[in-house]
Amino acid sequence: MEMRQKKANTETTTIFFSFFFVCALLTPSAVADPRTTDQSGLFCGSARPPPSVAASFIPTFVKEMDALSSQLINNKQKFATYHLNNSAIPFYALIQCHADLSQTDCLLCYAAARTKLPRCLPAVSARIYLDGCFLRYENYSFYTESVSPAIDNFTCGSAAAAGAEFEFAVTRNAAASEGVSGFFGVAEVGGRAYALAQCWESVGRDGCRECLGKAAAVVVGRCLPRREGRALNAGCYLKYSDHKFYGEGGVRVHGDSTLGVILAIALASAAFAMLTLLAAYVIHLKRLKAKQARRNLGKVSISFNRLSMNFKYETLEKATDYFNLSKKLGQGGAGTVFIGSLPNNQTVAVKRLIFNTSQWVEEFFNEVNLISGIQHKNLVKLLGCSIEGPESLLVYEYVPNKSLDQFLFEKTSKVVTLSWKQRLNVVVGAAEGLAYLHGERGSPVRIIHRDIKSSNVLLDEDFNAKIADFGLVRHFGADKSHLSTGIAGTIGYMAPEYLVRGQLTEKADVYSFGVLVLEIVSGKRCNAVIGESNSLLQAVWFYYRTNRLIEAVDPSLDSDFPADEALKVLRIGLLCSQASVSLRPSMGQVIEMLTNRDCEIAAPSQPPFMRGTDLMDPDASFRSRSTYSSVSGVSNGQSTKESSSLLSSITTGPARSQELIEE
Repeated sequence: MEMRQKKANTETTTIFFSFFFVCALLTPSAVADPRTTDQSGLFCGSARPPPSVAASFIPTFVKEMDALSSQLINNKQKFATYHLNNSAIPFYALIQCHADLSQTDCLLCYAAARTKLPRCLPAVSARIYLDGCFLRYENYSFYTESVSPAIDNFTCGSAAAAGAEFEFAVTRNAAASEGVSGFFGVAEVGGRAYALAQCWESVGRDGCRECLGKAAAVVVGRCLPRREGRALNAGCYLKYSDHKFYGEGGVRVHGDSTLGVILAIALASAAFAMLTLLAAYVIHLKRLKAKQARRNLGKVSISFNRLSMNFKYETLEKATDYFNLSKKLGQGGAGTVFIGSLPNNQTVAVKRLIFNTSQWVEEFFNEVNLISGIQHKNLVKLLGCSIEGPESLLVYEYVPNKSLDQFLFEKTSKVVTLSWKQRLNVVVGAAEGLAYLHGERGSPVRIIHRDIKSSNVLLDEDFNAKIADFGLVRHFGADKSHLSTGIAGTIGYMAPEYLVRGQLTEKADVYSFGVLVLEIVSGKRCNAVIGESNSLLQAVWFYYRTNRLIEAVDPSLDSDFPADEALKVLRIGLLCSQASVSLRPSMGQVIEMLTNRDCEIAAPSQPPFMRGTDLMDPDASFRSRSTYSSVSGVSNGQSTKESSSLLSSITTGPARSQELIEE
């Protein structure tokens, strides 16, 4: 299915480029400029047609656009409206060409606008402003709207004009545009500023004056001293510029070109038809995905009903005081978390999911299907979910001390500084929870978390660590050496072989854990700039290489920690975050090193962001501009020399990234 979909998309794209290329070749330069290349704004509404009438919406759209085209051609006008009240959805449309365009150029501008507008389908409302015309459709009669706070917009050029003289000229010009005698006017001041004003003929004289008054105030107040500004209002269009951009009232600048115009309109209409077909195809794919989503959610519902883990939506709604913002605990990429109290007085955390991406079903299915049966003291327990209300909810045990990052990085009087004993306890607890996920310590599953970081480690009332947020987890079969998957996670914690090649193993989690350990001991974020170092990992490695590793410990601990123990934990962090996958320990080995005083700890080797030459020059790491978020990567068994070559592969080519979350 996926290969067929990709092939269809490729063929469609090829057809589109062919049509537009032919248009460019066959449209002769003899035609005056219809000003279609400068798109001021395309605005798509958020409302969609009800499923019961969605199938008829696109044919209605095509019929409406054809009716506008016929009016422009038959009536030889530059303005037209058309509406259908007898369709499943009321449909109103309007086209307004600027009066300085010739009739032919008006037709060309309309052809270009109707070709671009299907990008908004299946939205029931959309509008597009080209520099020569305006096209809009809605599911209500909007013809007399002159101004609308919800619709009115503006754009400004990027370059500033020189001197107050230009500003004065623009102000005079914009003011002059307000008083146009009809629905169109142009003005010029001393060859320095030019303005064009066009009202839609349906708004009437009073509406035109109101619209242009607001438009002039906006472009003068918001866009000056820039060389160009546009007001895109509900009932009018106003533009100023430091060069003349409008025509001479429909006069053709070069000779006749009837054949070229006919070809251009025909080809643009063909491209419009192809865009409409593509829109229908996209809608079809979305329906298939939605159908699959419903099937997956149905499986989850059956499973949770069997396990008595299905909550009523109304129960969770009342538990959170109808998702009152005062109950909000935090905000993540997949949704918002609220504290709630169930009828039995149990305090829970309710995750209100945001389904605004194509991955939401997969993430939801991951979180409930893979985690529902897992219980470990260092993993946040999933209590159940609700999928039958207007939105899907996950219910977790409540962890009162919130997330680890708040204790490490928020240096305020309200935040308690974690002692060394508490930090070591967090490190060991996170290691035990992660080892259990990886199938060690008697675990019945083998799961890769993919997003281990300080904000995903919660602390209970005794400051014990609990790993949370399982939206990106992947099941890892015992018969597999690695998974090849789309990249997901948080920059700064992602293993290099995963970031570069998409190769996923438990050692990717080990790498993230190593970065987390360095954060816990140092009290600094992974992307912190320390001295001249570009990241925490680079700085800690430099301290280790120069026998000053103790300087990496959080100064807020005030030397109230056993130095040997702190140095050991830092070395374990460096071991976990090495470039070579094979040199990183398993989480079971990490726990052994943390808890067994007699366990021998190997010397860490070169981190992934370093080049071999950096080891010979104590200052080289400070001069390196390869930040930690764009490190090199290695696969199983690669040496540190090989990691150096991979550094250039990521800094000279694009990373294969699909779901990167920047902190």
